[in-house]
Amino acid sequence: MLKQSHLLLILLNCCELIALIVAIIGYKNVRKTYWKWFVYYLIYITFCDILINRILVFFHIKIDLYLAYIEIPIEFLFLFWLYAYKSLKNKKLFYISVFIYLASIVPDESLSKGNNYFSSFNYIIGALLLFILVILEFLKQIKSDSILLFKQNKMFYINTGVVLFYIGTLPFFGLYYPIMKVPSIWNSYYIYFMISNCLMYLLFASSFIWGKIKS
Repeated sequence: MLKQSHLLLILLNCCELIALIVAIIGYKNVRKTYWKWFVYYLIYITFCDILINRILVFFHIKIDLYLAYIEIPIEFLFLFWLYAYKSLKNKKLFYISVFIYLASIVPDESLSKGNNYFSSFNYIIGALLLFILVILEFLKQIKSDSILLFKQNKMFYINTGVVLFYIGTLPFFGLYYPIMKVPSIWNSYYIYFMISNCLMYLLFASSFIWGKIKS
């Protein structure tokens, strides 16, 4: 584990707080649209990462179990809803994505052995499904005039953030155990994992600052 991991965690929490504060300030502009749920999503994520995880540690509850079966599934399911159901307006794609992802959430023996690791299988499936949705979203933007006004497109910022973090960290979780055997590679990918996470939340904040709601 990197000596700077604690500082990176503080940096991440600060970026999450920035995204949350910006979202709350901009709530009045989205309260009558489905984007209001994105504000609640940021509230949930920030609360979990800053408070819940510390509460779990205090009561000696395994964080890995909470991440694998509660927090991470909620993250993916929300993003499936935002992409497939709302942006792409494809309910069938949304339900298929949800079904496949939920089917991938199976008990992992490693979680009960005290390993500092959460099940990567459902994460990989979720990220691959998200990758498909990201491609479809980009294709949608390219085929429309919205690509010319990408600075005003809220989904452009969301898409960029998701690509950097969820798609960019696929190898990290897909090859987690082999990478752990090579500390230098693990450390480098961990830094990317944290930095890309920070950038994603800053891009989420940007979506509230520069993104426009279509009338």
